[in-house]
Amino acid sequence: MEIDCARLDAGERYRLLTGLVVPRPIAWVTSRSPEGVLNLAPFSQFTIISYTPLMVGISIGSRSGVPKDTRRNIERTGQFVVNVPTFAMRDLVHRSSVDYGPEQSEAELLGVDLVPSVAVEVPGVAGAPIRMECRWSSTTPFGTGGSAFVAGEIVYVHVDDTAVDGLKVDTRVVDPLMRIAGPSYARITDVTSMPLVGPPER
Repeated sequence: MEIDCARLDAGERYRLLTGLVVPRPIAWVTSRSPEGVLNLAPFSQFTIISYTPLMVGISIGSRSGVPKDTRRNIERTGQFVVNVPTFAMRDLVHRSSVDYGPEQSEAELLGVDLVPSVAVEVPGVAGAPIRMECRWSSTTPFGTGGSAFVAGEIVYVHVDDTAVDGLKVDTRVVDPLMRIAGPSYARITDVTSMPLVGPPER
């Protein structure tokens, strides 16, 4: 099959791209509005962007031309927490993607337990094996559909004791939830370690 991308509408482009780029790790982001409402939302367009300093980035869309609550909260308060959910948390993660109003807290409505952070005022998700406390760095709009790439510096990290040895995190213990096409999720079932490689011999 060959596809001329210029002929696709917005919905078709979304469905195609989210099936092409898989699997995607999920950032289950907690943020807080200036009015004090705690927001909890999942984002599967999430990646590393820098090691010095430690930084991550999340692509956040809009609804009806209005930036999502998470983006507005981050930009207005400068703080957020990236929680890494486990596969067992998939039901709560999925239900937290519902478009609740800005005056409603997904964590409260869904009964998600929270835990205080150390370096930021926004709490994290209790039970998440990894929590990254972040300070907002920048927002870069992309395209014409209202999406923006939100970058943040990681200032404090929490990792479950059972999933880390020194600074080496065991992904199999973390069991991170991943997104694939449509309302579908996946988990890591096989891990293969390869020997380190160097430049080819001449």
